[in-house]
Amino acid sequence: MKMSASETSKVLKEGELEKRSDNLLQFWKRKTCVLTADSLNIYADTQKTKGKEIKLQSIKKVDCVERTGKFLYFTIVTSDNKEIDFRCSGEDNCWNAVITMALIDFQNRKAIQDFKTRQEPENTIPSPQERRMGRAP
Repeated sequence: MKMSASETSKVLKEGELEKRSDNLLQFWKRKTCVLTADSLNIYADTQKTKGKEIKLQSIKKVDCVERTGKFLYFTIVTSDNKEIDFRCSGEDNCWNAVITMALIDFQNRKAIQDFKTRQEPENTIPSPQERRMGRAP
């Protein structure tokens, strides 16, 4: 699906999230995150170097939202069923909602694009007059 440069570069939300590490001890590590119209970018530092990109097309859902006294926890489930756990402080509790809304918007744009792509071949069917003219005598 093609999007304009302004759509893909538009920052929907930027700030800090904590991501649970994949290793055995599963420490929570603070990350700088940038959500755009087509991806969630996760950086190890505020300089935005050495980052990881999660494309919205590879996200199946945002799941398991739980609130404790200090944090809001949520999980991003990818299309290959990998679960990535995040948490944010109480005042930044809308990350999960913003990611979910970006995912819905992305899926809607993709569905519209797919529909338009399927409609294009129908528009190339010749009219009855064109078919008659193309017929051999």
